[in-house]
Amino acid sequence: MQSIESQRANVTTDRQTIEVRGIRVEVVRKNIKNLHVGVYPPLGRVRVAVPLRLDDEAVRLAVITRLGWIRRQREGFQRQDRQSQREMVTGESHYFQGRRYRLDVIEEAGRPRVDVPNSTTMVLRVRSGTTRDERDAILQRWYRRCLREQLPAIVEKWEPKVGVQVEEVRIKKMKTRWGTCNIGAKRIWLNLELAKKSVTSLEYIVVHEMVHILERHHNERFRNLMDKLMPQWRLRREELNRAPLVHEDWRY
Repeated sequence: MQSIESQRANVTTDRQTIEVRGIRVEVVRKNIKNLHVGVYPPLGRVRVAVPLRLDDEAVRLAVITRLGWIRRQREGFQRQDRQSQREMVTGESHYFQGRRYRLDVIEEAGRPRVDVPNSTTMVLRVRSGTTRDERDAILQRWYRRCLREQLPAIVEKWEPKVGVQVEEVRIKKMKTRWGTCNIGAKRIWLNLELAKKSVTSLEYIVVHEMVHILERHHNERFRNLMDKLMPQWRLRREELNRAPLVHEDWRY
């Protein structure tokens, strides 16, 4: 993120979208002192946090002065590898915990299931006649179960380090975030897509959301806490953002 000056923000009061020289910009007005510009993966979504006193023209000017930096960030995201939409057939590549696997679809009687017999093959066992969407649903349920099994140890490891207690971790598909946090309820939501990412990437997102229980905003205090708890967090963030992205229905 690029900013004029780091300041702690309070309550979001207004959201709108403007276009600046062909770039769609999400504008969020808050009770803050300074303007912040961010470009987010996977496709380079541009978001500007704006003090309440600034009008649209001032926001446009601020974005224009940063267009070079914004375009460089967006071009970097666009160069990332992307998976086309999966057809759920033998020979496709699928990811699990940061590793790429070749899918082997086997039609047989019995309960549908997913197996990973070795470091290169993911076996999807389905009944004859199962559709593409049904096969995908089986795989998604397996991803959810595996991700759920990973989380207790990670949360237990980091609760005493961060100094917070997480009341609940939930999993859902999200189009705009890897994770989010309900600070009052101390509840963390994680994107199901994290089942495909490396364990270090998953751990980074969990810690990121746990730190949000202490600090709501991505300000200097938040960064200092992350630096203290996970000094390599920026490298982990880069690893996560470099990982192959799914088809264009996955948007930020």
